[in-house]
Amino acid sequence: MTGTSRSQQIWRRAGELLVGGVNSPVRAFAAVGGAPVIVERAAGDRVIDADGREYIDYIGSWGPMILGHAHPAVTAAIDQQARRGTSYGLTAECEVRLAEQIAAALPSIERIRLVNSGTEAAMSAVRAARAFTCRDAIVKFEGGYHGHADGFLSQAGSGLATLGIASSAGVPESFAALTLNAPYNDAAAVERIFAARGKEIAAVIVEPVAANMGVVPPMAGFLESLREITRRHGSLLIFDEVITGFRVAWGGAQRLFGITPDLTILGKIIGGGLPLAAYGGRADVMKMIAPEGPAYQAGTLSGNPLAAVAGLATLQELQRPGFYEELNAKSGRLVQGVRDAATEGGAGPATQVNAIASLLTLFFAGDPVRDYSSAKRSDTGRFARFFHKMLDRGILLPPSQFEALFVSAAHTEADLDRTIDACHASLAATQE
Repeated sequence: MTGTSRSQQIWRRAGELLVGGVNSPVRAFAAVGGAPVIVERAAGDRVIDADGREYIDYIGSWGPMILGHAHPAVTAAIDQQARRGTSYGLTAECEVRLAEQIAAALPSIERIRLVNSGTEAAMSAVRAARAFTCRDAIVKFEGGYHGHADGFLSQAGSGLATLGIASSAGVPESFAALTLNAPYNDAAAVERIFAARGKEIAAVIVEPVAANMGVVPPMAGFLESLREITRRHGSLLIFDEVITGFRVAWGGAQRLFGITPDLTILGKIIGGGLPLAAYGGRADVMKMIAPEGPAYQAGTLSGNPLAAVAGLATLQELQRPGFYEELNAKSGRLVQGVRDAATEGGAGPATQVNAIASLLTLFFAGDPVRDYSSAKRSDTGRFARFFHKMLDRGILLPPSQFEALFVSAAHTEADLDRTIDACHASLAATQE
């Protein structure tokens, strides 16, 4: 392998053993082409690859790194806990403290269960809803991604959208038939589904801010309509706040929009960058879960103490006065800079910048993006060219048109200026 870079060598080795060379599909860069970034280490808002190249990072491990990479308070908590043991298979106080912190921030959560991933949390929340309502069907939204459990892989966003897959092989038709899809931001479509099959529907599961078809905020009245429809029909409302939880506000999107769901799914930030997620909500629904109820769910590493203390350290930092105001101001500056770059570069009519709090997506689309259908009309070829132009300038974006950029507290004013300058140059270059 003489004459190849260390990144190329590692990528070649990965391809010989890992499926597709990766452990999660979007990391393969299939949507944008070229060899993927092979990470050596990360600190603050920087990722350094195996050849020493440094990038300003807007992936942030797909959302958890709201404080930036290797934050001192988080790494210190992990180090201290590791010396006490990395896993017990028994309950530890840190799990209870994390549960208390989450419940204090989200009053809708009366009972909670810590798990290992967003997929596990979403799957388990739906199981609880089905057990409670004695119904089988669920409603989800086109382009909404709730993990890779069988019932969620129909018209899903995130990696499926990136790879152009409408549904997944290996999912029995009988499972898929229990998932009813509606366009995001279309309350009338939800009404029609309930009019036809309301007595079969256990729950509506929704990202309160869609972030797996790219960022698509809810239109006025949409979430309120879901709350009213589900109550009227005796179904449950599940908010998937794996991305929005503690990202768009302390207490998540439900606090930001003033909507109380029956169940909530959390992940990413609550684990401080380690594998941890949770589902929780009304006590009467959560009591369906074993050992209190007949719906079984378990996990050897659930509530892992390393992840619990990392999450606690992260949430402690988020409570610093002014944290969200400062973070959202940074994001707002970046959003405005990207919009200005698109306009000044002559790309304005063919670009849309959707944003909320510290989440944003630049869509290469001529019309406003309000749902999955309009998101899919984006020019993914131009996005791929833009991605690589930005990468060449030291800016690491998510390698997919259908993902969110994450701004962290570690991004500096100088970093934002450099990103905006790179955006000007890269947008101009994609039109050449």
